[in-house]
Amino acid sequence: MPLRASRPSWGSSSSGCWGVLASAIVLVLSRRALFKFYTISMALVIAATSVLINYYTTLHSNLNSPYRLLDLSPSGSSLWAPLIVLQLIFGIGFITLLEIDSVYSHLIIVNMLVPVVGFIVDLPIEVQETLDIISGLLLAIYTTVCLSLRFKWFYYSTKYTFLLLKHMYQVYGVQVMLEDAWKKIHFPDVLRVFWLTRLATQAVFLVYAVKLANASAGEAASFLSWSEFWELVCHLIISGCDSTLTVLGMSAVISSIAHYLGLGILAFIGSTEEEDKRLGFVAPVLFFILALQTGLSGLKPEERLIRLCRNMCLLLTAILHFIHGMTDPVLMSLSASHVSSFRRHFPVLLVSVFLFVLPILLSCVLWQYYALNTWLFAVTAFCVELCLKVVVSLTVYTLFMIDGHYSVVWEKLDDYVYYVRSTGSIIEFIFGIIMFGNGAYTMMFESGSKIRACMMCLHAYFNIYLQAKNGWKTFMNRRTAVKKINSLPEVKVTEDGEIDDVCAICYQEFRTSARVTPCHHYFHALCLRKWLYIQDTCPMCHQKVYMEDEAKETTSFSNNNGVAVPNEEVGQDLVDGEPERELDGHDLSEEESTDGDEEEWTAEQHHSNAEEELIHELDNLRD
Repeated sequence: MPLRASRPSWGSSSSGCWGVLASAIVLVLSRRALFKFYTISMALVIAATSVLINYYTTLHSNLNSPYRLLDLSPSGSSLWAPLIVLQLIFGIGFITLLEIDSVYSHLIIVNMLVPVVGFIVDLPIEVQETLDIISGLLLAIYTTVCLSLRFKWFYYSTKYTFLLLKHMYQVYGVQVMLEDAWKKIHFPDVLRVFWLTRLATQAVFLVYAVKLANASAGEAASFLSWSEFWELVCHLIISGCDSTLTVLGMSAVISSIAHYLGLGILAFIGSTEEEDKRLGFVAPVLFFILALQTGLSGLKPEERLIRLCRNMCLLLTAILHFIHGMTDPVLMSLSASHVSSFRRHFPVLLVSVFLFVLPILLSCVLWQYYALNTWLFAVTAFCVELCLKVVVSLTVYTLFMIDGHYSVVWEKLDDYVYYVRSTGSIIEFIFGIIMFGNGAYTMMFESGSKIRACMMCLHAYFNIYLQAKNGWKTFMNRRTAVKKINSLPEVKVTEDGEIDDVCAICYQEFRTSARVTPCHHYFHALCLRKWLYIQDTCPMCHQKVYMEDEAKETTSFSNNNGVAVPNEEVGQDLVDGEPERELDGHDLSEEESTDGDEEEWTAEQHHSNAEEELIHELDNLRD
């Protein structure tokens, strides 16, 4: 008994291995070889269909046959012509696909028509069955001979493709090899066609079944009622995700929809960024991960429909977040470039308003029909976070538009923008922690799985750790830049004496004040601070803003135009106060702050000598 029980499993496993082997062979074939493989397969299907039709006709033409379902007696001459035309079509298709010579092609067509002729002349049933068997055997023998003659080509083609893939793996790695195979077989397109074809076939049969049920009940309605239509759609959706393969097919369909949706939004807002076209990749991956995480294909039909709707709500919020990521750079570029065209601003503002209103409506509808649970809490948190992002973007957009309305440089603009964005980032960080706690509660008390645990780890790393790290790094960079700016000397612009120069970063005149670097170049404080966020060098001469004392002694006095400073008042101001301000504002590092008193006294003596030499050089310049 155990031996008998183990045989079916061995047979199923062996058939599965043969299926995997055949799939692997088809996968490694080149496009030309794959096309020939499909043509040969189609020819085999046509030959089998021709033989089955002949046998079916013979079987049902027998009046005493227990399998007789239709009246196919040869007395009706209207049946002869369709059978002859059908066999001619099958014969021409078989010859064309296998590229058979003209001599043998006539014999094949005659071989297919012989059973039909026996049916027309009303031969005995035994003779007709014999003709069907002989015709099928001859067709099978000829097909086997054709395949055996082409087996050598098939073998060498497969071997060549295998060696090519092996060389690609050794040179470029497995990633490039998989990408090449993915592009060659068009895997998403195949899944998409499979899922849509399966859905259409099921829809046709279900509609036909509903029509028959209505006809038997005496209802002769030409269209389905709303309840029948809704039940039909629900059944199709449930059956559309009943296995991993169908979930992949649905993901491919979602990919196509998301891709064209992203392209439409990009065209509407006027964006040309290539990275924003990834919505067709992000949406299906997220849907498939949610399906695996919730075990969608293994649920009961009713539970599967509910879980699918919940996953779709989560997917919708993720798509809205991605769309906000597409619109935010366009919104910032329009406000920063001070574009006044209403036609350029209106589409982006309309999409931003839509991104603010739709999450609110979605949350209100869900809270009205569902009780509070972990899923509803997650959707609501994502909606609130999206609304917060939209408010932050519109606030920054408004600040830049106000700055562009006035011609005076708004030095506090960068601070206000930073305050708004940092506030939004802090709240978003808090929401990330809350969502991590919600996921931990779901994993421990509702539905824990390895996929959910992996997703929580990724969420903790990307949305919590990296966000906190980048936020702290930005804060420290700003703090360091502000300290550096405050340590530089400031030249006030008075009514009598203005600075005869422009800022080397923004090319605007100095209206109130300017900051002077140790290399004696003039900049706006705001412009220089933005530059110092990136690197600690002068934008003009690329010398460090904090220079050693020996370098300060040899630094030539020049303005942004590269000539000596002629203004004596500025020079006197540098003589009177600049060395002391540079000394007082000097940002000591940790190692310098831990030096002893003797080193500090030596440094003070060195600075005093440097002051005397600097004053002496300025006196020589005046003389």
